[in-house]
Amino acid sequence: MDTLLIVIGILVLVTGMIGSILPILPGPWLSYLSLIALQITSKHPFTANFLILVAVLVTIISVLDYVVPIWSTKKLGGSKSGVRGSTIGLFAGLFLGPFGMIIGPFIGAIIGELLIGKEFHNALKIGFATFLGFITGVIMKVGLVGFIAFYFIKHAFFV
Repeated sequence: MDTLLIVIGILVLVTGMIGSILPILPGPWLSYLSLIALQITSKHPFTANFLILVAVLVTIISVLDYVVPIWSTKKLGGSKSGVRGSTIGLFAGLFLGPFGMIIGPFIGAIIGELLIGKEFHNALKIGFATFLGFITGVIMKVGLVGFIAFYFIKHAFFV
């Protein structure tokens, strides 16, 4: 049974890593499930405080992942139209692979701002802010999933 739970943990951990980059999957939450799967094994490697702390970190990063791009867009003068354009660009970019998911929000924000009459250089600046917000979210998620992966691997195979 322990082996099955570790295999399940590895699968959700890998899916969580992928989800840290692909916005369609809740990467940090999937990775957190790997810790839960390992906790259910006969090892019981984690304390309740550790699991609660990681759950709080996952929640904070998940919220920031949505807030940071919007905040960065608005900080540089972006409008609701730019935010909506960025969101539409993100979903449109899903069909174009990883590059599309990176460039989609950028182009979407620019188009959204241009549609309400902003000058191109201002729309470009707002598109860049949206892009930076997206990349910041990815970096936060990858860092947290790396932290989770470290503890999963350490306790599943070395302790």
